[in-house]
Amino acid sequence: MTNNQPHHDLSGPPTAPPLILGPSIGTSLAVWEPQLPALTRTHRVLRWDLPGHGGSPAALLPSDGSATIGDLAALVLRLADEQGWERFAYAGVSIGGAVGLHLAVHHPERLTSLAVVCSSARFGDPAAWRERAALVRAEGTEAMVASRPGTWFSHGFAHTPVGAALIEDLRATDRAGYAACCDALAAYDITADLERIAVPTLVVAGRDDPATPPAHARRIADAVPGASLLEVAGAAHLAGVERPEPVTAALLAHLTDSTAQPHDDATTRPQNDTPHEDAPHTHTPHNTTLHTDASRHAEGMAVRRDVLGNAHVDRAVARTTPFTARFQDFITRYAWGEIWTGDGLDRRTRSCITLTALIAHGHDAELAMHIRAALTNGLTREEIGEVLLQSAIYCGVPAANSAFATAQRVFDEIDAEHVTTRASTTTTTTTATTTSTKVDAASRSDTEK
Repeated sequence: MTNNQPHHDLSGPPTAPPLILGPSIGTSLAVWEPQLPALTRTHRVLRWDLPGHGGSPAALLPSDGSATIGDLAALVLRLADEQGWERFAYAGVSIGGAVGLHLAVHHPERLTSLAVVCSSARFGDPAAWRERAALVRAEGTEAMVASRPGTWFSHGFAHTPVGAALIEDLRATDRAGYAACCDALAAYDITADLERIAVPTLVVAGRDDPATPPAHARRIADAVPGASLLEVAGAAHLAGVERPEPVTAALLAHLTDSTAQPHDDATTRPQNDTPHEDAPHTHTPHNTTLHTDASRHAEGMAVRRDVLGNAHVDRAVARTTPFTARFQDFITRYAWGEIWTGDGLDRRTRSCITLTALIAHGHDAELAMHIRAALTNGLTREEIGEVLLQSAIYCGVPAANSAFATAQRVFDEIDAEHVTTRASTTTTTTTATTTSTKVDAASRSDTEK
């Protein structure tokens, strides 16, 4: 990286179609890590940091209040030129999405497709952004930390390792760079130009996003000829981080369609369509391999949650790192998206087979997890005992002995959890009754007085 270029990262096959990913204000290129394993299978992916964010110098934008989204778009074109990319696909989150819309309006010959995630054609009152810029210049980005978790995430996601890491990115952001991005957002309003966009466009909204509510996404999708819209339930402003599965699936399908279909004339593209909640895309893909990958991942994640439980899967997703991300993507698509989704065996039978295989190979930690899953899939404790006893004959007595110990430990943990739950429920009920009695007594006393 030179002093006049943003910090950036390249991943994926060097000869694959190019894709540039833009981040949200206050974050770094890490905001795209949940999508990276899937996207780099089919694209040469360039992620970049905003000025003053991540590894990019703040001086890339003017600090006198004159910064614009066009300045950021020029940085993206500079990166593309350095790679020798005459045309590229682009996807951006929030201010990164605004950069994409600017490119689509002012440099349409450079884009093959556009995805706009939790963004807007106008980010509210310019005066509010000027005030935020002044605040951050005076107090630093720490002034924004308290308010961001409730804006970026829903359902307490900020307390997960992934959410906490993004908040630390905000803390590390240079005040001058952040404030200059606020200046750019204050000066930005591309509403009147949306109908000029002729590149294939996907618009994604978080259903619980307070910063750019779904209405902002609908206005973009309604104005851009042929645009598709996805609203993701259970997601706030950083929808791709909080709900990566539907966002990744939508991006893969959109990129596939855009690569396969000619879109030089906006009138030849389908009319606006709004997929159902969490539906990745409604167009028929022309590259079935990529679409199958997206579908397998989405279907696999659904089955994985059904069998192992949301709590277990959420912990696994939260612990995912760049090093383990491809493996998580692999098991979700292959084990859960192909094998467990098959119609040839019911889930009870698959659990029996899985338990036997884990016993045979001595994988006690995985066995404990799948004993819980077997109960979810409808096996009784007695039936699980029969599977373990059968395994003693064909897998060996020592292996079965260890399996029985593991199963007993799991059953004891489940029983203890139930006792705790009942005790908590009883306490809550007792407290509510006591409170109600006190209120009634107070009411009577007031009446008597």
